[in-house]
Amino acid sequence: MSLKIRLARGGAKKRPFYSIVIADARSPRDGRFIEKIGTYNPMLEKDHPQRLQINADRAKHWLSVGAQPTDRVALFFGRAELMPMPEQRETPKQSAPKAKAQERAKAAAGG
Repeated sequence: MSLKIRLARGGAKKRPFYSIVIADARSPRDGRFIEKIGTYNPMLEKDHPQRLQINADRAKHWLSVGAQPTDRVALFFGRAELMPMPEQRETPKQSAPKAKAQERAKAAAGG
């Protein structure tokens, strides 16, 4: 059984609230989970103490038994110094503006 440490969405429409949970990789995002180890409330300011709450002891335990965090949770754990900070991924070139849009942006900036 492969375990994931991931976010499970809760809250009302357009008012997200996430639980950080340990779940089987095959179970759905908001489905059955093994244990809840924290919460994340993106509606609060970045420096608010209740924006991200993690039970560090349980997180370390699950990491030690092989649970793999998702990209977002790995970033949270890196900031909380529970694991090394994940490397930053580059933005794909495919999503960059095309040639005509870049020309228009240059013209607008140049005046």
